[in-house]
Amino acid sequence: MSSGERPALGAVPETALWTLWHRAVEARRPDAVLHDPKAVELVARIDYPFAERFGEGALVAQIQALRAACFDREVDDFLARHPRGTVVCLGEGLETQAWRVDNGRARWLSVDLPETAALRERLLPPDERHRILPCSATDLRWTDEVDAGQGLLISAQGLLMYLHPGEVRALIAACAERFPGATFVLDAVPRWFSARAVRGKLRNRHYQAPPMPFGMDADERSKLATAHPAVTDIREVYPEGGRGLVRALLPLAAPVRGRPSVVALRFAERAQRAGSVTPPGRTVTGA
Repeated sequence: MSSGERPALGAVPETALWTLWHRAVEARRPDAVLHDPKAVELVARIDYPFAERFGEGALVAQIQALRAACFDREVDDFLARHPRGTVVCLGEGLETQAWRVDNGRARWLSVDLPETAALRERLLPPDERHRILPCSATDLRWTDEVDAGQGLLISAQGLLMYLHPGEVRALIAACAERFPGATFVLDAVPRWFSARAVRGKLRNRHYQAPPMPFGMDADERSKLATAHPAVTDIREVYPEGGRGLVRALLPLAAPVRGRPSVVALRFAERAQRAGSVTPPGRTVTGA
């Protein structure tokens, strides 16, 4: 039973509850593709009609869990190379990745809108290594809070689709300019899915997904390099494993362009300053 935490969130912040719920639905299974007991615990502590509002679809839950696992693999690999590095999670919501892959030495910074950050602080209180910053990802003041000296990975899981294409480009450019050598991991919905969300077509009886202005087909990831000349390496992080039909279909879906994707960007150690892109209203300085 809930402990009485009753979140009242706007349309985009509410997606934090949507993703939390689907991770928990998957994690409850004995054959789960993602072990996330912290998500299950949080759902039990929050007074919210999860099942009524979001449904209990096993397929959606598994797909969401596989997406989270893609990000987990990237963070795992990063922490193996940079055990005292910093992981910045933009628009983190109620993601519980730190409870799945933390190595006990890394530093974590969660950056989110004030209402979501406040909810996270109540449910997942910060400590010396895990900080929460109430700040929009597009407000680049958060970059002043990042110590990249021991390595840096920036995660934007379930975030960029809610931004406009120009904001996505500006965010990537600013990070490339400010953080040479960093890794930036993101996910994107395909263009057809973005268009349906913008038209308000992603809904059930009780829930309508907010608009998703940014869409990118899986075969368009190379275009991310145009955001800044320091974007020197782009690779897809494809889901692994799966269960049942999803497991069988994953290899067949790889060539499909109109599917969701997780992409890892690597920024050059020494950013090429010529042609740098600076977001309006912000002077971006080197690290």
